[in-house]
Amino acid sequence: MTDINTRPSQYGNQKPLRLGVVGSSAGNGHPYSWSAILNGYDRERMTNECPFPGIPQYLNQQSATEFPHPSARVTHIYSQGDGGFSAEHVAACSLIPHVVGHPEDLIGKVDAVVVATDRASEHVDRCRPFVEANMPVLVDKPLALEPADLQVFIDWVKSGAPIMSSSSMRYATEFLPFHGGAPAIGEIRYISVTAPKSWDTYAIHALEAIYPILGPGFQTATNIGSIDRDIVRLTHKSGADVIIAVRSDMIGGLASVQLVGTRASAELKFNDSFTSFKNQLEAFITYVQTRVRPYPFDETVELMRLLMAGRMSREHQGATVSINDIVYPGKSAN
Repeated sequence: MTDINTRPSQYGNQKPLRLGVVGSSAGNGHPYSWSAILNGYDRERMTNECPFPGIPQYLNQQSATEFPHPSARVTHIYSQGDGGFSAEHVAACSLIPHVVGHPEDLIGKVDAVVVATDRASEHVDRCRPFVEANMPVLVDKPLALEPADLQVFIDWVKSGAPIMSSSSMRYATEFLPFHGGAPAIGEIRYISVTAPKSWDTYAIHALEAIYPILGPGFQTATNIGSIDRDIVRLTHKSGADVIIAVRSDMIGGLASVQLVGTRASAELKFNDSFTSFKNQLEAFITYVQTRVRPYPFDETVELMRLLMAGRMSREHQGATVSINDIVYPGKSAN
């Protein structure tokens, strides 16, 4: 059988999109995983050397026919190594042919850019050169955690910039059957969902797991927790109550969801990282090819305002915060 690392790609006459990966951050293995999902990978190096052991674990479970992806390849990478690993090592593990010395070196060499760092405070600066070059950009979650940064992205998108950002939970197969509602359980009255690590980096996974189920219309956030144990009640226009629990050491709690409706209830557990990431990347690839958004950018804006409202509530000793109050001075939430 042909090894996945040497098997020639079968594109027919279709030329695959060239993607460039930018950035790295501690604890975030997306430069390795996203690149490997599209390119294939060096099985021995990834298994023995990847600093994120969960990545080779789910990659090695896939059929060889999954690699490489027929529509896109990561052809270039830029990183300063501030995630604790070098661009050269990611390139060796994930079969990326070119390492560049400056992010601007990607312009003219790739068709789109993936900003693969979850440090929201960096996202405006990392995206700016590519936005100015009118290049499509996929930004790792969360897009922004400050109203001023979010407003920059809002203004860019209003001017036509092709920017997309999401958690992979939006594409998790475990939750897809409940998107848009769940008639079997009736009208949803209560949802609980959990996540590990921190509110700033991982609450977006909890939020975006359930956002397509309830849809737009979140109103307020009340955080009665602490910096390492956020317990947040969200209200929604439907009348449903949502409880988000994010705790630093709750590693087994990534997107455990309970739905309770007027007829029945359901318990859902996220398990398939590979497919959710692959679906997320394919949504971006289709967006680059068609310029048709997979969902309105307004949904991303609402999610970022929920994140900010949850953090603001904690900082104000559990005060209830309206997401309409999360705006850049001089701008309206509408």
